[in-house]
Amino acid sequence: MTSPSGRTHALAALNWDAAHHTPIQTRYSDTDAMGHLNNGTYIIYLETARVEMLRGMGLSLTDIRTVLARVELDYVAEIKLEQDVVVDTLLERLGHSSYTFVARVTADGIPCAYARTVQVNLGEDGKPGPLGEDQRGWLSRYQAQEEGHA
Repeated sequence: MTSPSGRTHALAALNWDAAHHTPIQTRYSDTDAMGHLNNGTYIIYLETARVEMLRGMGLSLTDIRTVLARVELDYVAEIKLEQDVVVDTLLERLGHSSYTFVARVTADGIPCAYARTVQVNLGEDGKPGPLGEDQRGWLSRYQAQEEGHA
């Protein structure tokens, strides 16, 4: 899908219908002096979506030992207060001790930002540790695929 800026983002080709969808309630404090969503707020929305996705899988957040290692965020259109904001999240990559989510932030159904986050699984010692088979199973439910692929 082409954004209002006329650009097509590489992640737009993914099948976002298969994603986990998290509606976000925007607040006045999320906006800046120009009336649009403050750029730092997007990171909070991405975190909210990751947490809701994991909760939706029936996982206890106190049992999950991960750290956020990387965030990439591409802004393609602005978001204004009172628009309906949704964060769609897919699993892009599953590694030995890490996994990568991709996300699309929409406002009133229009893509406004695309993101990629890398999470690292920690062992009991606080160091990167392998993902368990159960973790791989629940993460794979939202595996990213290009549009038109089953």
